[in-house]
Amino acid sequence: MSSPLPEDRDADPEAVARAILLRQLTLGPKSRHQLAVKLRERNVPEQVADAVLERFEEVGLVDDAEFASLWVSRRSSAKALSRAALRRELSAKGISGAVAEEALATVGDDEEDDAARQLVERRRRPVPADDRAAVDRETRRLVGMLARKGHSPGRAFRIVSEVLGSNL
Repeated sequence: MSSPLPEDRDADPEAVARAILLRQLTLGPKSRHQLAVKLRERNVPEQVADAVLERFEEVGLVDDAEFASLWVSRRSSAKALSRAALRRELSAKGISGAVAEEALATVGDDEEDDAARQLVERRRRPVPADDRAAVDRETRRLVGMLARKGHSPGRAFRIVSEVLGSNL
């Protein structure tokens, strides 16, 4: 007689929870909160979910500090997100407080400025230096882009002015 598949309704809830977590973790790192949400969506009893998540943390398969560090390093460089935007993203993934601040501490002001500057340089459109209206339009567009990435208006204007000023 074969053992029940983890998806069977009569299957051991703990085995089902382990299978769900392993499947989720093969897709990429996840926070404990994200995994808990998946287990809740799949109707795994809360006590079982907590016990299995606790065991996954004990063996190092779930580590919010490591997840936060990876998330910040990937998103700050690839997306040129500000620390404020990264903090919001981490919070949405259930990571806040000291764990989030420790991960965010790896991104300094210089790194944040450099990433924003590189993004502006990649996205800028050529405009004639003597066409003030075109320069203003391009400035607004680029500042808006940086604002959507969580950069403050002052920082966004400064960086855009530096890039456009040096390329005009």
